[in-house]
Amino acid sequence: MTTSTVSNTAAVEAVPPTATIIPFPARPKPEAPAPQERLARALESLNAALADQKVAVAAWRDVLGELKATTAGLDDSLQHYRATLRTLGTSVSALRSRARSLEQWADGVMAAATD
Repeated sequence: MTTSTVSNTAAVEAVPPTATIIPFPARPKPEAPAPQERLARALESLNAALADQKVAVAAWRDVLGELKATTAGLDDSLQHYRATLRTLGTSVSALRSRARSLEQWADGVMAAATD
């Protein structure tokens, strides 16, 4: 074992090398694209995004049109249902009046029969 002195007061052990360090192969640095190329790529990306957005907005408008047609159909159905309920209500009122009239007649017949 060998020792060496780092400073006058500290002793350090010398360690023999145990591995060989192999450096990575040097790669050439890619050239930075020219500002015009970067701008052209950015504009291409922007145009592609705008085209996608245009398609999405067109689909959204189609869906809104379908929703409008569906709600109009629901409104028509609801109006028909209300009209049917009004007709039914009128019929029920007429039947109730007729039933009360028959009940009064029956009460009169029963009263006459018991006298």
